[in-house]
Amino acid sequence: MTFVQLIECRTSRLDEMNRLIDDWVAQTRGRRTATHALVAKDRSDASHIVEVVEFPSYEEAMRNSNLPETDRIFHDMVALCDEMPTFTDLEVVRDELLTEITVRRFFEALQAPGELSPLNDLLDEDVHSHDPMNPQDTIGLDGVRSEYRMWRSAFDVSMTVEDVLAQGDRACARWTWNATHTGDFLGISPTGRHVSMTGLTMFRFGENGKIAELWWQHDQLGLMQQVGALDELEQ
Repeated sequence: MTFVQLIECRTSRLDEMNRLIDDWVAQTRGRRTATHALVAKDRSDASHIVEVVEFPSYEEAMRNSNLPETDRIFHDMVALCDEMPTFTDLEVVRDELLTEITVRRFFEALQAPGELSPLNDLLDEDVHSHDPMNPQDTIGLDGVRSEYRMWRSAFDVSMTVEDVLAQGDRACARWTWNATHTGDFLGISPTGRHVSMTGLTMFRFGENGKIAELWWQHDQLGLMQQVGALDELEQ
């Protein structure tokens, strides 16, 4: 279970403390077990500093604490503080990246049966979509929905989201696409062929939490080959 340590202190020497943390990171490279560290300053009290350090488990946190460099940094840190730092040990009971949830909901909506949903709860009204299959970017919710309807009318689609990585206002999804060619696609009559494709999609989120921009990367050449668009060229 993920374990988080909350460290609070008061200091007017934040720059020195940051340099101290940088030194500790350099000295413990390859041996430290912390996976994420965040340092924040209280907006209403600039001397109130909070550090949040994340570990895979309590046991890994204890391994980290037992490093000789960790002991040294603690004593140096105390010297920079106006009073003794306080430590709070937290077992994480819920951990959700809301951008990841939105990405997964987006892919679920794309392949949901029936009429395509409005998507206005997921996509910004002024969303921009970049796809190498299109000569120009698609801009606006109506245009993006029209593009998705074109794909849905041409293929009976099943998508599997293999991985989602999210950080800040960006997320990236690796997906697998399996489909049957059941309708007209870029002038190619339906072939009934089973086709597959893998790809990546990068997402940028707006301040409202909705998807504001997408970049698609997929094997369009392989897809065109599978639906027979390249047969005459290969002969």
